[in-house]
Amino acid sequence: MRIMAMAKSAKLGLCMVGVLLLQALPASAADMKPEELIAKHLDSIGTAEARAAAKSRVVQGKLVFRVLVGGGGTVDGTWGRVSEGVKSNFVMRFGIGTYRGEQFVFDENKTYIAADTGSQRRSRFGEFVHSQDYILREGLVGGELSTGWALQTLDKNQPHLTYAGLKKIDGRQLCDLEYRSRKSTDMKIDLYFDPETYRHVKTTYSMSFSANMGTTVSNNGRQQDVRYTIEERFADFKTQDGITLPSTYSIEYTQELQSGNTEVYHWDMTVEKIVENAGLDPKNFDTK
Repeated sequence: MRIMAMAKSAKLGLCMVGVLLLQALPASAADMKPEELIAKHLDSIGTAEARAAAKSRVVQGKLVFRVLVGGGGTVDGTWGRVSEGVKSNFVMRFGIGTYRGEQFVFDENKTYIAADTGSQRRSRFGEFVHSQDYILREGLVGGELSTGWALQTLDKNQPHLTYAGLKKIDGRQLCDLEYRSRKSTDMKIDLYFDPETYRHVKTTYSMSFSANMGTTVSNNGRQQDVRYTIEERFADFKTQDGITLPSTYSIEYTQELQSGNTEVYHWDMTVEKIVENAGLDPKNFDTK
């Protein structure tokens, strides 16, 4: 009986710890409207006046690329992001090898995704972004590092937004904002925010397609769904000129093919320089 009483007491103690942890989070984090979350997030970047004053932005830094699954190797390079309003040019560059990097440009009307491989073709990641280029058009890729960040241009794109509450992601509780573009219903997009600071710390994009039926029973057994996932992470926030932005940024792209092959590519980026309101050459946004 004493053992049972001790077990019940321990269970009650764990429940109380769980309640206390939930109470430690801001009361509004568990239940709020999307517009409330967005307002708190935008305030985490800077005041309305500071955000409005940032007409253009240049971000530059170092880059490390790794093939995590489906190959191997590590390559160092550089990256940069220039933006003006909703226009953007995001470049990742490597000095050696057949994979030269990526370039994603949006000129306010059209997108351009470079063919930056030795065979003059787009990479697998580049081809996927090309097929879903609204994630560039709507300012999702790169988050608030761009002046055209999706949550600052809601009037233009008018996505459907749903606050899905607190979710345990990467071992911590985060606010989950589901973003559904009017341009696509196939991709699931989740934007995650720290419930204490309301900083944007992660975005996930996921798509899956059912495999076609095989021609025989044995073929059917080997078929599997095709899945594509992009994960962006943002961390180490720093304030400059009244604007708070992440100083580390990463992208991880995963594709699980019908053949059973899986490939995972990872880009780690550090920010070394940010310049607000730099005079930008219009050629930065040429879509060729």
